[in-house]
Amino acid sequence: MCTAATYKTKDFYMGRTLDYEFSYGDEITVTPRNYPFHFRHMEELENHYAIIGMAHVADDYPLYYDAVNEKGLGMAGLNFVGNAVYQEIQEGRENVAQFEFIPWILSQCASVEEAKKMLAEMNLVGTVFAPQFPAAQLHWILADKYACITIECVREGLKVYDNPAGVLTNNPPFEQQMFLLNQYMHLSPKQPENHFSEQLPLQTYSRGMGALGLPGDLSSTSRFAKVAFTRAHAVSGDSEAESVSQFFHILGSVDQQRGCCEVAEDKYEITIYTSCWNAQKGIYYYNTYENHQITAVDMHRENLDGTTLARYPLIQKGEIRWQN
Repeated sequence: MCTAATYKTKDFYMGRTLDYEFSYGDEITVTPRNYPFHFRHMEELENHYAIIGMAHVADDYPLYYDAVNEKGLGMAGLNFVGNAVYQEIQEGRENVAQFEFIPWILSQCASVEEAKKMLAEMNLVGTVFAPQFPAAQLHWILADKYACITIECVREGLKVYDNPAGVLTNNPPFEQQMFLLNQYMHLSPKQPENHFSEQLPLQTYSRGMGALGLPGDLSSTSRFAKVAFTRAHAVSGDSEAESVSQFFHILGSVDQQRGCCEVAEDKYEITIYTSCWNAQKGIYYYNTYENHQITAVDMHRENLDGTTLARYPLIQKGEIRWQN
């Protein structure tokens, strides 16, 4: 399970939580402009936009979970188990394997509008990276500072939805997630008024009662509603520190704690990491379950005209700062 969101102050931010019971060995990975992308069914791409994001690197190939390119276009893949159905290879189409999808889009597109044109020509197929890496069942959020879309490959074909909420979680499909927000239209950050009865002297007894009914469980529909509400009403200053801090608070509203979501005996889903990218500046911020200090990697401090990946393992160990 995972949650992704967008956020805009002076700059445009995007990020996600990755919630799972174990890690594959995630690294902040910078792909420079001249790293050769070898696509399974398409021609090799030797020159392209630089990319930074979270990836598992296998055989020197970045299997990105989420990333942003130097033009400010960001993308994240989230679990969509049971609904994702990939297409068969077709001649005359751009056949892109599921694990190549993020690099395929971010290496060539500078905006959502450019990506939409590529999606119209693309065929998303289930070709696996390796036998030990089956095709993950995912759907994707793709955004820049002007637009946000959701991409789902289902039995009926490739679906592209405008995403006005700027949020994505997991099942059910995106259209149903958006429909379910209708049941929360009465929520407000303001204190409620008594519409129950003029004959009853009802009054608020606590702050925050305007949001009574906002879900707090860990299901994907509840996380969608919780983050959509939190994001919509989040107020932040325009500085980098204020914006990044507020973004982590938005996604922190659906943080998963060890012990609350049991997936097998003695195995629990947790928020392995939370990320926030300043898409316009190419800075990737993150924290982890054991280390809530925010760490940053700036893609522009790397040689973006190089040919080799720059990789930074996650800093997992947290430290307590003593004041006396």
